Amino acid sequence: MPKDEVIRAVYEVLESRRDNPIDSYTSKIMQDGDKKAEDKILEKIAEEVGEVLIASKNDENLVYESVDLIFHTLLLLVYKGIPLDDIFDEFESRRK
Repeated sequence: MPKDEVIRAVYEVLESRRDNPIDSYTSKIMQDGDKKAEDKILEKIAEEVGEVLIASKNDENLVYESVDLIFHTLLLLVYKGIPLDDIFDEFESRRK
């Protein structure tokens, strides 16, 4: 798989885990009702932001922590039902 397709593949797995829950971290976090799922995802994003900041300041694990942040951001977007192409379109519009 070309490296630039990895984001789409991850996104599709997250969508599948949302729509066809299995015994996984991502399925479980998205299945909590009453805004609890969104709150958990947002808490995780906040945690990951802190870890990215620390990694940057310490010049350690920045790529690893950044991927965690991107993953949880994608998880939020999937949970909210935002198509991946909307994200790509937004990036494209900012290049002009």
